[in-house]
Parts: sequence; C-alpha cells; structure tokens
Amino acid sequence: MKDASKIRNIAIIAHVDHGKTTMVDGLLKQSRTFRDNQAEMSQELIMDSGDQEHERGITITAKQTSIFYGDYKINIIDTPGHADFSGEVERTLNMADGVLLIVDAQEGPMPQTKFVLSKALELGLKPVVVINKIDKPARRIAEVEDELSDLFLELATDDSQLHYPIYYAIGRDGKAWREIPTDPSNNADLTPIFEAIINDIPAPSVTADGGFQMLVTSLQYDTFQGKYAIGRIARGSVKRGLAVSLMKQGEVSGSARIEKVFGYRGLNREELDEAFAGDIVALVGVSEAHIGDTIADKEQPEALPAIAIEAPTLSMYLGPNTSPMKGREGEFTTSRQIGDRLRRELETNVALRVEENGIGFTVSGRGELHLSVLIETMRREGFEFEVGRPQVVTITEDGVEKEPIEELQIEISSEFIGAISQELGARHAEMKSQETTASGATRITYVLPTRALIGLRNVLLTATKGTVIMNSLPCGYQPLGGKLPKTRGGVLIAFEAGTTTPYALQAAEARGELLVGPGTEVYAGMIVGIYNRQEDIEINVCKAKHLTNMRSKSSDGTVQLTPFTQFSLEQCIDFIEDDELLEVTPKSLRLRKRYLDANERKRAAKQ
Repeated sequence: MKDASKIRNIAIIAHVDHGKTTMVDGLLKQSRTFRDNQAEMSQELIMDSGDQEHERGITITAKQTSIFYGDYKINIIDTPGHADFSGEVERTLNMADGVLLIVDAQEGPMPQTKFVLSKALELGLKPVVVINKIDKPARRIAEVEDELSDLFLELATDDSQLHYPIYYAIGRDGKAWREIPTDPSNNADLTPIFEAIINDIPAPSVTADGGFQMLVTSLQYDTFQGKYAIGRIARGSVKRGLAVSLMKQGEVSGSARIEKVFGYRGLNREELDEAFAGDIVALVGVSEAHIGDTIADKEQPEALPAIAIEAPTLSMYLGPNTSPMKGREGEFTTSRQIGDRLRRELETNVALRVEENGIGFTVSGRGELHLSVLIETMRREGFEFEVGRPQVVTITEDGVEKEPIEELQIEISSEFIGAISQELGARHAEMKSQETTASGATRITYVLPTRALIGLRNVLLTATKGTVIMNSLPCGYQPLGGKLPKTRGGVLIAFEAGTTTPYALQAAEARGELLVGPGTEVYAGMIVGIYNRQEDIEINVCKAKHLTNMRSKSSDGTVQLTPFTQFSLEQCIDFIEDDELLEVTPKSLRLRKRYLDANERKRAAKQ
C-alpha cells in the first residue's frame, strides 16, 4: 500500500471479556480474509493463538493482523485487557493512529478500560466507542453512555477527545449499528464498524519522503527466518537489500542489511517487494534489534522517541531447584539454562526485569498474573526451578521509601459485604465508593497497597462462596506502610522422606486440610497440609500400620480419606509465606519450607 491515506492503523482495547478478540474474529470473517473452505472460518477467538490464551480465555500478547476493505488496508492490533500485561499495550499503541474502545453493555467501563484508554489518550489516539453485547437481558446502554462520558472527562488530554462516535454491536453474531436497533435479530453485519474505522480514524501521520525510519515495537521468531523486527514505518520506504543503522538510546549501535520485508494479510505474513510509510511491517536481517530501538536508513540515521514503559510493581525469587527431588522431572535445571531463558524472555516481554540473585534471579513484573504466565510457560518448556513469595518493588522519592498502591473494584452480593469489609480492613484498604449495579450486586472500590493483594483472591473466593468479581489497577505510590497481618494459619510439614500412606494421612487429616494424597512421594520439610492452628507442626505422613497377629473387624476396615486439596499455580504462589518456596517442575508443584531441616528453621526464626 503506497498511499498512506488509504491505510488505517487501529488498536482494539477493552476490559477483560468485553469482546475484543471476538470483534476481530468478526472483522476477519466479514472481510473474506479466509476462504470458505478454510478451517479458521469456524474457529472462535482466532487471534488468541497461545495454549495459555485458550485455557485461560484471555489475551496475553498483543498481535497484528491486516484486512482489506474496498481500497483501504486496515492494520488491526489486538491488545490484552489485563493491567498485568500493560507492557504489551504500551508498546503496541505506538503503532496505532486510533483505538476501537469496546465496552460491555451490562458491565460498563471497568478498571482495565480506564487503564488502556488513559494510555491511548496520552498518545493522542482518536477513539471510536463500540458498546458491545447489547443483546444481554441486563443491558443498560443509557447508563453505560453516561459512565463513558464521565470517564472521557476524567482522562481526556484535549477537548477534541471528548467528541467520539458511539456504535452498538453484538460481536459474537457479527452485527453492528449506528443507532440502537429496535430488532437486534435483523440481518445486520459489521459494515458500520468498517465505515467508522475508515471515516473516524485518521490516516497515519507519516513522512513519505526522506530516509527510512521505524521504531521496533514487537519481536517474533521462527526457526527458518530468525528474528522479525515489527513496527510502523514512520518515514520513507523499505525494501530488500537496504543498508540500515540500528539505533539504541539515540546512538548508532550497529549496521545491518534488510534481508526480507513482510507485510500482514489476515493471520499470515506475506513477503513484499517494498513497503511505504504508514504501513506495519516485519523486517528480517536486523538480528540485534530490541523493542524500543530505531531502524533507520544508513544515510540518514535519526532516532525516534523510545517507548516509555512503567516500572514493575512485584518481584519474586526464581532459581534452580534445591529440593531432594531436583533433576528428576525437568529437562533444564541449571542456573545457566534458567538465566539464558529469562534473558530471551526480556527481548519480547518489555515490562519484565531480571537481576541476578546468588545462584538464582530476582524477576520483576506488573503483577501476579504477569509472573505466573511466565512460570507456566517455562514449566511447559521443560524447566525445573523454585520460586519464592512475591514482594513489592518499592521506590525512593525525596528520601522516602514508597510502595505501589492499587485501585481494587469488587462486585459481590450484598450478603457478603461484612466479610469483604472485615478482610480488606485488616489489609489497610481504604474504601472510595460503594454503589448498587443494575443487576442488584454491590460494587465497592478500594485503594490498598499492592502487597495486600497477594493471596487476597483466594481468601475472598472462600469468603463469598466463589461469587466475587474483582479487578485491580495500579494507581501510584504512597509511603511504605506497616506490616500486614498473616493471611493464613500454620502448615503440616512432612517429618521424614518416604511415600504417604492412608493410615498416616488419616491421623494427619484430624489436624487440618491435606494437600497430598496417599502414595505421594514426600521429603522432610515439604508442606503436606494446612494446620487448624496458627503455628506450624511436623507430622509423619509415611508411617505404616504395624501388623500383629490380632485381628478385629473394627480396626481392619478400609481407611476413608477426605479428598485432598490440589492447588493451581496461582493458588500456590498466593499461599506461600516468606519462609517458604514453591518447587515447579513440568509434572509437579510442591510446596516446601525454605529450610528443610527443623533445627535450621528454628535458628532462622530467631534471627
């Protein structure tokens, strides 16, 4: 596409589960990007390609696709909705000229809506609002429009951003309207959205003349071509064989030659002879490129402004496994292999920070979900390691140590308000607002330290019988507060190594909740259950029943055990305390004490 006025670059932003990816599916299908006989035509959530994205039902990494509508080429960027993946949003919004803000007709603007919209408006992107899922029985379109007006008034950086078009859609059915339809079952399609993109989103503001210039906003790899540097061409044009300079932090750091130029069509990359200013392309040949670098014509090496990424808020220790079972289940177990993998991750995961910490590493990210997705990815790749409890990343301003705080929005049934207030009061949370939603639920907004969120989800799910809906959003820093109360009781610790027996577990069951079943191999210092009291206790879960020649009907019956609790990865990370570790292997998750020997634990507790 040579004419930049015929290109539209848009990012689709929204809160989790408001229909971003489903809307992209509809646009891809209506633009006939796929042939009728292609399998993708019947596939849902086409853009969510990762295994974890399918399993969790969320978008984790931002992705690009292109569709053609008449004479226009539309480059679409599908962004994540979680604030934990806000690094993905920050780096990819630089490629867009406008945003499609999708809002649920029942839920309205939510915390992550606020977050991603504020980032878009800071960059001066033109917004187009789509109120989605208008077929919901509990829809409240008029109230949602009022809430959006308040949100734009709060976030807009200039008056022009307060004038935005609103469209109405049922993304799942591929239907959209300019006005609220009287009959949503009519034969509508997404044509109003296509026209909104062409008429309401501006063409790229780029310079066609001059030397080539592009900011790298994304990286991808494959074993055939190697590294792809992806970004929007800001000036000039690029074709195979062009000699370029790579610029880091405004300085020329090396030179390269473009080997291939790829554009996007649907989900596929296709090789181009030449690409022009305004288009989003993937370049092969610049192997040293990183996100935030500028690739510029060698004859005119000028750097573009680097991407500003907010600082991480949580960190955790991640190092090689030191348990007695180390090396049994993982393929990559050494500190060097783990370090190499983390350094590879840094190239594409811009919000991540990694520092060496003894034989292991301190990994910092945007939140528990951000870090747990990395841990799960490494685990599936065959890595074996151990992780510690998440800690907040503090900053020092004017000699005062400050910690990150978050805005937490909770939606619950009114019967659980007391339990929620009690739990959050103990965690130094400050209530900001309370309101009743259209569906009759109570929505409460708190501001609390980020460290108070660690382990909170599990506690609230238990307190509300699994009905709580909670979303959080970073909202600045405050002076470091006092110590928070311990959020859970003591644990049952295996006394010796061996294999658990039903006979021993029956005795352990009377003291608390079991986390292992019979026939499980354990080691001394491993956590096997949750104690009913506040302190920890060592217990023998491998003891067998001694046989005698005396038999009785009552003593020789079958042991009946309550099913044990099996934690997910996120639950394990929430559960561990400062003196505990989580052993992560491709096959198992084991909770353990940092010091396996009981005498070492006592000495450490006295310090």
